[in-house]
Amino acid sequence: MHIILIVLLVAVCAYAIGLVLMNNSEVAVNLMFSSVPTMNLGLLLVITIVLGVILGMLLALLVFRVLQNKWEISRLKKELKLTQSQLTEANIKLAQQSEVRPTETVIVENAAPTNTTNNSHL
Repeated sequence: MHIILIVLLVAVCAYAIGLVLMNNSEVAVNLMFSSVPTMNLGLLLVITIVLGVILGMLLALLVFRVLQNKWEISRLKKELKLTQSQLTEANIKLAQQSEVRPTETVIVENAAPTNTTNNSHL
C-alpha cells in the first residue's frame, strides 16, 4: 500500500513539474482586492489545483460529518420511539395486572395467640 502511495505521489509531482515547464509564459494575476506581479502560468495552475484539492477535501469532510450527524439523529429518534412504545406497553400491562389482582385477605382460624412481650429474666 505504501508503495502505491509513493508511486502516486511521484506521478503527481512529475505532472506538476511538467505543467510548470510546458506553460512557461508570464501572466498577470488580479485577485480582485490585490494584484500579484506577473508569474509563471504553470506555477499558477499548480497552485490553483492544490488549493482546489485541499478545499474540496475539507468541504467533503464537513459535508460527510453533517450527513453522519443527521443519520445518527434519525437513528436515535427511531430508538426513542421504540423505547417509548415499549414503556407504554409495559404501563398498560402493569395497569391490567393491578386491576385483575383482588385484594388478599388472610383469615387464620384456631390459631394460638402469640406473646409479643419479652419476659426473659436472668
